[in-house]
Amino acid sequence: MNVLVLGAGGREHALAWKIAQSPLLGQLFIAPGNAGTEQLGHNINLRIDDFEAIAIFVRQKNITVLIVGPEDPLVKGLSDFMKSQDDFGKLVIVGPSQNGALLEGSKEFAKKFMIRHHIPTAGYASFTTDNIKSGKDFLNSLSPPYVLKADGLAAGKGVLIIDELNEAEDELEAMLNGKFGEASKKVVIEKFLSGIELSVFVITDGKNYHLLPEAKDYKRIGEGDTGLNTGGMGAISPVPFANSEFMKKVVDRIVEPTIKGLQQDKIDYQGFIFFGLIKVKDDPFVIEYNVRMGDPESEVVIPRIQSDLLDLFQAMGTEEFVKKSVEFKNEAATTVMLVSGGYPESYEKGKLISGLNDVKDSILFHAGSRMNDGQVLTNGGRVIAITSLHESWKKALDQSYYSAQLLDFEGVYYRKDIGFDL
Repeated sequence: MNVLVLGAGGREHALAWKIAQSPLLGQLFIAPGNAGTEQLGHNINLRIDDFEAIAIFVRQKNITVLIVGPEDPLVKGLSDFMKSQDDFGKLVIVGPSQNGALLEGSKEFAKKFMIRHHIPTAGYASFTTDNIKSGKDFLNSLSPPYVLKADGLAAGKGVLIIDELNEAEDELEAMLNGKFGEASKKVVIEKFLSGIELSVFVITDGKNYHLLPEAKDYKRIGEGDTGLNTGGMGAISPVPFANSEFMKKVVDRIVEPTIKGLQQDKIDYQGFIFFGLIKVKDDPFVIEYNVRMGDPESEVVIPRIQSDLLDLFQAMGTEEFVKKSVEFKNEAATTVMLVSGGYPESYEKGKLISGLNDVKDSILFHAGSRMNDGQVLTNGGRVIAITSLHESWKKALDQSYYSAQLLDFEGVYYRKDIGFDL
């Protein structure tokens, strides 16, 4: 079967890497892809928001499975658009409907969904410019720190955690007045939960699901989890503190009520669900939903999947899906992200990456790279995810750091303390 993966980052490289191993694969296309995906299939110059062009390509290449990597096209309705085409009845789309994508596209929608289906999450209230005074009153009723979230998609920048009340009130005004554009025309204020975070993933046909390996990622640019938030500086799977007792609580209290809630609300959902969780004492709470795989979590979760992922995708929408199983490797996986100097603020692109052929015992997932006359150049803030596997996550991490020393480009930076809190 022919497969099209939409996206250009480390998540899409990891998906393409896994799919390329399937005996079921015919041709693999990645749009737009990067220098890493180019080694696995055909990079295609398609914009992920150009639905008409994507549909034309699907027809031309007889695509059987369409995997939507990022959230933005899903929130804009790509899945609905493709399903509205008369000749795409057999096309498998890995990604939910526009209504399902609201679990990530609207913080308020997700909160109402969780409350309605009794899924544990932090207490909240939402506000617009029409009731900004009520928003400030609500802040005054809380204890610091204060959590403010833009309701819509804000490219990972729409969540603020603030210690001072006056600053929180000022930020509420700034957000409602367009600090994050349309995304923060409505703001969700949450009660702060204190604990340690992790991510859990499932793949679902909307009725049944298969649990994937869990992961823990590290968002802050600085060591010791300091500095600005990024798209992710590294990740580890499995998560040492997510024992069987805790994971049973996650499944019973969060995963299964979510799947049942989708059915009860008649939400068309087919694809990945990313549960951003926090462990408070011994109990899990949902911080957020994502409607796709995480990045850099994909780079540690996907290499731990023993089963044929393409076979699982093909079974979606059929009675065969529930009969499938997902086998995990016993090995731990760790990833360390190499980023451009200055990231997550301003940075330069086009820096020559050296040492790629010197790395032998790690997997290199390209997050922001491009080919130019046979050379690999940087093309983003996050550049290369270095993933290693070993029976011990600490030894896997040592291998990732050893491989990181073999790679170089001008301004390269990476955190040297991934897993420090475990």
